[in-house]
Amino acid sequence: MKEFDIRPDALFENYLRLAESDAKKYFSDAPRNQIKCPACRSDGNSIFNKAGFTYQECPECRTLFVSPRPSADAFNRYYIESDSSKFWATKFYKETAAARREKIWKPKAKMIRSIMDRKNLLDANLVDIGGGYGLFAEEMSLLTGKDVTVIEPAPHLAEACREKGLPVIECFLEEIETSALPETPRFYVSFELFEHLHDPGLFLKQLRRVMAKDDVFVFTTLSGVGADIRALWQDSKSVVPPHHLNFFNPFSIKILLENNGFTTLETTTPGRLDIDILCNNRKHIKDRFWQIFVEQANLDQKESMQSLLASTGFSSHMMVVSCIH
Repeated sequence: MKEFDIRPDALFENYLRLAESDAKKYFSDAPRNQIKCPACRSDGNSIFNKAGFTYQECPECRTLFVSPRPSADAFNRYYIESDSSKFWATKFYKETAAARREKIWKPKAKMIRSIMDRKNLLDANLVDIGGGYGLFAEEMSLLTGKDVTVIEPAPHLAEACREKGLPVIECFLEEIETSALPETPRFYVSFELFEHLHDPGLFLKQLRRVMAKDDVFVFTTLSGVGADIRALWQDSKSVVPPHHLNFFNPFSIKILLENNGFTTLETTTPGRLDIDILCNNRKHIKDRFWQIFVEQANLDQKESMQSLLASTGFSSHMMVVSCIH
């Protein structure tokens, strides 16, 4: 898989421009509060500013996070009303849907089904938190023959899921009632959501409130110790405020889950794009090791280098399997 397959340059750059404009529109006057590391609650150190947001790094667990952080109300309004959110929900998703279905969602559906099989939960009702455009839910329904319930607060995305015939609960997880969910056992999934959450601890507490003892929660998110994020740092296109606020890692995500009543069953970094992203953004690499590493990656070594990052926990794409205590 290539970065261009799922993020065409012109389309993605347009999105980034809209996001930067929206950051000023929705957050320039929003009240902000200093927060501690969302994983281990230590004080962070400010490391760089981007689009009017300050990123801090935790010296204890290496979590990267935005602080001071605007209020939750500002983010809720942003995700519902902003031009960049609408662009992502309509034009970006629509124009990349076919490639994302083949490159991301079909393989991910097979991976999730394999985990459900290992956990003896093939008959569980699957709930996709932040289901987006509904591509995963469609692919998973084809594999299992069962409906996938989508929780999606963004109106444009919720409507796109309804148009696909998917059962949709249009609200934030924090607002959901257990009675609105399908019967237990339930198998919850959430893809690329944790980096967006205003309060990851609150999200987990609310999820724990509706989870049953034998339910499982699988999620993917960006790892702040992933190779491309670490080498590109503030120039990384993954570090894009106001969208991405939290970058946990295989060590700190366990702390976050444990502190909120969850047990980590598996943590992997099965990413496939780190080396390709670094090659595409080599002009922003300042570290001499990564400069030579990327130069060598052009000598037909990309696949083996990417496999090394993935197998050692240093890809920026992280997947976690968890359950409640």
